[in-house]
Amino acid sequence: MPNTTFSERLWSAMERQQIKQVDLIRMAEEQGVKLGKSHMSQYVSGKTVPRAELLRFLADALNVEEAWLSGKEEAAGKEPTAQPEQPTTPTTEPEPIKNRQTGGITMREFKKSSKLDNVLYDVRGPVVDEASRMEEAGTHVLKLNIGNPAPFGFRTPDEVIYDMRQQLTECEGYSDAKGLFSARKAIMQYAQLKHIPNVSIGDVYTGNGVSELINLCMSALLDDGDEILIPAPDYPLWTACATLSGGKAVHYICDEQSEWYPDLDDMRKKINDRTKAIVIINPNNPTGALYPKEILQQIVDLAREHHLMIFSDEIYDRLVMDGEEHISIASLAPDLFCVTFSGLSKSHMIAGFRIGWMILSGNKDLAKDYIEGLNMLSNMRLCSNVPAQSIVQTALGGHQSVKDYIVPGGRIYEQREYIYKALCDIPGISVVKPKAAFYIFPRLDVQKFQITNDEKFALDLLKEKKILIVHGSGFNWKNPDHFRIVYLPRVEVLEDAAVKLADFLSHYQQR
Repeated sequence: MPNTTFSERLWSAMERQQIKQVDLIRMAEEQGVKLGKSHMSQYVSGKTVPRAELLRFLADALNVEEAWLSGKEEAAGKEPTAQPEQPTTPTTEPEPIKNRQTGGITMREFKKSSKLDNVLYDVRGPVVDEASRMEEAGTHVLKLNIGNPAPFGFRTPDEVIYDMRQQLTECEGYSDAKGLFSARKAIMQYAQLKHIPNVSIGDVYTGNGVSELINLCMSALLDDGDEILIPAPDYPLWTACATLSGGKAVHYICDEQSEWYPDLDDMRKKINDRTKAIVIINPNNPTGALYPKEILQQIVDLAREHHLMIFSDEIYDRLVMDGEEHISIASLAPDLFCVTFSGLSKSHMIAGFRIGWMILSGNKDLAKDYIEGLNMLSNMRLCSNVPAQSIVQTALGGHQSVKDYIVPGGRIYEQREYIYKALCDIPGISVVKPKAAFYIFPRLDVQKFQITNDEKFALDLLKEKKILIVHGSGFNWKNPDHFRIVYLPRVEVLEDAAVKLADFLSHYQQR
């Protein structure tokens, strides 16, 4: 295999041995070798190559010569494609590094924290990095990877823009750490409409999107070794924030054969004395599933039995189709402590404004100390985006323009109908029809396409057809058999993408 990069040699060795990234990470853990998901993502994408001890481990695990894997056997004079990484945490006082160009002395390099070793966020990861390189070279890429409505022609309601302009001069200073009174009052009233019990204005916190609030909640809750149940597939920020906080994300399975509903038996088996909370994402990202009342009630019963908190990510609760109704799980759990998350980014097509919120409800006496921690962290960041807070009352009141999108004839509804039927017509793909949000999570026939690595599938599709999707393992799904499509583009754009995907899969065999 002459003139190959390290990543290509690594791919080749993994495929010959039928070994996936997750297998290598597990083998490393068993042998006491420090190898995280972020390391592997960088190696397979060609962004970096391993240092000596990791190279030896990979060569042994893949049953290949270290010299071959490192590229030393290739022709002399070939330019390296990546620089070897340095140890994350030096065990001794770092020595000066010789400057190869001048022979002088340079300052030591600073590497990222080892806390990031097992953090994964491939919604914006190596495949996206490759797409960026292609765009910089002048290639147009169709981005079906991010739920960002604005680039696809979804506009913020005029009334929202007008009201923000009117209030800008009143938003120059910090607000209360939890947010403006008007915003929190509107959110409290929204909680009442959702039948969420025992909510006062002091139980509402605004944030720079739900993402900031998830990070804040995990930091306030988890000590080293604490466990939290998170769905698989998940929105990967949940797992990332739990890991960064020192906790352990334990993934319970959502069952594709049952409309992607949580597997309650699997959830029950994974609860132990270190488990603190259950996370649900409803409506779900990436599957588009909507959980019925009976499923939510079973989760509440399980949390009650084991004295667990419930975190419910409901950012897509106003994007529900087919006449279905979204139910907040907190409405079923007045005796438990629940934290419910939502915001305007998706339902009001203002992702860039960064305005989300969380609502504390139920039995808050169980969480007095935790709430004190939330208040401390909330105060430390001063406040969330004040101009964005100023339009919450306007957005939540009156006519909800999103309703026009999610009924027959509306853009999101019709785009979902098209992409679902188009995917069903492609040999080797099966898919569950989503009921909410604007994502679909198709399954690939891994035997038909010989797929052992879904990230490589995403890279191959990007390079050949200029279509950017997110591979299933980017959502902490353990098998290399799924990918997520964002169906925000207009139908004619989705038609072109579906034709290209079908053509790609008509000949694709992973090598």
